[in-house]
Amino acid sequence: MKTLQFREAIAEAMSEEMRRDESIYLMGEEVAEYNGAYKASKGMLDEFGPKRVIDTPISELGFAGIGVGSAMNGNRPIIEFMTFNFALVGIDQIINNAAKMRQMSGGQFNIPIVFRGPTASAGQLAATHSQAFESWYANCPGLKVVVPSNPQDAKGLLKSAIRDDDPVIFMESEQMYGDKGEVPEGEYTIPIGVAEVKREGSDVTVVSFGKIIKEAYAAAEKLESEGISCEIIDLRTVRPLDHATILESVKKTNRLVILEEAWPFGNVATEITYQVQQKAFDYLDAPIIKLNTADTPAPYSPVLLQEWLPNSEDVVAAVKKVLYK
Repeated sequence: MKTLQFREAIAEAMSEEMRRDESIYLMGEEVAEYNGAYKASKGMLDEFGPKRVIDTPISELGFAGIGVGSAMNGNRPIIEFMTFNFALVGIDQIINNAAKMRQMSGGQFNIPIVFRGPTASAGQLAATHSQAFESWYANCPGLKVVVPSNPQDAKGLLKSAIRDDDPVIFMESEQMYGDKGEVPEGEYTIPIGVAEVKREGSDVTVVSFGKIIKEAYAAAEKLESEGISCEIIDLRTVRPLDHATILESVKKTNRLVILEEAWPFGNVATEITYQVQQKAFDYLDAPIIKLNTADTPAPYSPVLLQEWLPNSEDVVAAVKKVLYK
């Protein structure tokens, strides 16, 4: 094992795949000359040159469309959005072209493309730069949606995403790029659609993904000191969703708390809640609790932002509630 920052794991995954396959290229704003807005493509221009690491104008609709068209012609583009908030400008290309082209062409065209970049809040960036769109993209058939929470998962999942023959939405976090973690030395991939039990427990299941899962880990440490054992599942992928891992855990613990950095209405936690009550209702000893952001645009004020986001204390309170403590 070696220790890498999250951004280094992303760069390493892209570089390894680009060495393996010349049809892969990276395109986006500041990915080349500036080494990436968050230095997640550092050194790649020097190694692969300007034909495979391509700086674009500020035109997400344009370069998302170029990516889809080139994927139809045999390339495997990686399209970086400086933030998925900006992907809204190019969402027509993602939803109406990338996601639907295989079906609309009767299987004549597959779209092996990765759209990647940071999602959700990243501090005081206010309402239009702090949005989590995982459930939006996961709602669309034809897309796979991946949200890793650590460097090891990020590298293995990104390599799988690049090799996938369908479009993959790969969502990161500005606040995780500096996170360090152990990553295997050799070649490895992690399959898309497989969750992982990150912490074994017996009293309650806590499901989360992305950077907000850190709040679940902090809560589990506090609760352990009080004699409460939390099992933590990192979804890693929200489409396809690994129902089996969640159901197996709930059948063991009989209680479920879901932590997600998203608005409360119609999100990933909502879907998990429905699936569990449908397939494991008789195993539940308490109503499911889902923890989300407040149902408002993200505030700029640091005091309000702290209240807007779910945190470890919210997780502790939810766990105690489902345990009737």
